[in-house]
Amino acid sequence: MQITFIEDTKLHGGTQLWVMDAIVFFLRQGWKITVITPRNGWIAKECQKISKTVKLVTYDFSGIITQAKKYVTIWGNALTDSDIAVCTVHPPREKFHCSLFAAKCIKELALQVTLVTKTGTIVPSYKNQYYLSDQLANARTIAITKTIYNHLISEYRIPEEKIKLLYQGIDLKYFGSKEETKESLLKDKLSAYKPVIGCIGSLEHRKGQIHLLKAINVIRKNEIPNIHLLIVGDGPDEKLLKEKVNKLNMQPNVTFIPFTRNTLEIFTTCDILVVPSISKEGLPNVILEAFSLKIPVVASDIGGIQEVVRNKYTGYLVTPGDVDNLVNAILSTWQDQKHYIQMGENARRLVIDQHDRKSQMLKFEKYFKTLFQSKGSN
Repeated sequence: MQITFIEDTKLHGGTQLWVMDAIVFFLRQGWKITVITPRNGWIAKECQKISKTVKLVTYDFSGIITQAKKYVTIWGNALTDSDIAVCTVHPPREKFHCSLFAAKCIKELALQVTLVTKTGTIVPSYKNQYYLSDQLANARTIAITKTIYNHLISEYRIPEEKIKLLYQGIDLKYFGSKEETKESLLKDKLSAYKPVIGCIGSLEHRKGQIHLLKAINVIRKNEIPNIHLLIVGDGPDEKLLKEKVNKLNMQPNVTFIPFTRNTLEIFTTCDILVVPSISKEGLPNVILEAFSLKIPVVASDIGGIQEVVRNKYTGYLVTPGDVDNLVNAILSTWQDQKHYIQMGENARRLVIDQHDRKSQMLKFEKYFKTLFQSKGSN
């Protein structure tokens, strides 16, 4: 069988890390793999590293907005031999949207491929067709949180038989218990600081790091002078955030670390993970990764986050953008150490029981095989 992954972004984040893990998994399972992604983007560069057996098809990220015939040919040729095409629902760019364009290519060229969109977020301005093509009878949608699954059915009227709930999960072999991880240079460097707060993700407005900086500033001034914040990632707001740190004289209490796939050292150093997002969030992998290492999480109550971050059980939920709420939640998580340890234990158990990536990948594979078999019987 052959599967194509369509990833219309040059950036990297939790979704793109999952895509790369999925490519490796399906290769090991004997599938043929095609990847359609922008030239010189992160996914393209990663695919060039892992295997010559991956068929990499790239295109001009700006040029494709025109939807010119040559791009239909590029995508169409890439999709010709595919049984399943998995397309992440990314933001539209002018009049171009990746899932709509994929459906257009499949229909115009009469290709026998099942288009499966995959989404971790709900954006009210998005069209129904971004999530489920009305041009293809056998199109399907995967939601990676129950919250999004329910929303797509109730608000977007997507038929239940055309949507599947599948969690992405995390690699529990990689993210072992925190006690099993080795001491790190970063942990040694920050040994004078407690607690160490981790914030991992793209540095952009929707991720809300600016609100977390304000909260940490309040805590260091009024409650815990030796608190420290690790901001891990890169993106358009990096300069703004660093300027804010300088303006508030927070340099001793904040460390910036570039994007890395090796987040284990980061988590080994952290006592609490904070996800202060204000919009467009599903179920961030970093929450599950923190849980696997018995790290409680303070996170905004948006998307599917409340499915795993449960107040006083695995962490605390906060109102997006509410600095005072963030301050109180961080203090509540840390100041009762007995409860802090128990929340970490609860978090680890939840991940083991429900979010093992290997088990989840097998469920993805089973679903794709079911779609293939149902297509063959029609």
